[in-house]
Amino acid sequence: MEEQKLNINLSPEMAEGTYSNLAIVAHSSSEFVVDFVRMMPGQKNANVQSRVIMTPENTKKLLFALQENVAKYEKQFGTIKLHGTPAPGSTIPMSFGGGQA
Repeated sequence: MEEQKLNINLSPEMAEGTYSNLAIVAHSSSEFVVDFVRMMPGQKNANVQSRVIMTPENTKKLLFALQENVAKYEKQFGTIKLHGTPAPGSTIPMSFGGGQA
């Protein structure tokens, strides 16, 4: 079977990226929603910088890609330390489709 190539275009505006220091994840039976938020010190309000909506299958593929890349990063640069971060598995309550994430 011949390998298909995918050309992905990245505009200069998109290449600049958007800074986020918090991600909030919610899900329904058919999709995952990830809100990337920028929190500023001393502020009571935080703005969603970007919202990404994905299928469960693609969300799991993203999870595996992130795990692989974090492992590569830590092999090269050392363990990433978590400071003041909720423990894995804990959530920030967010109602979505009648459930909580």
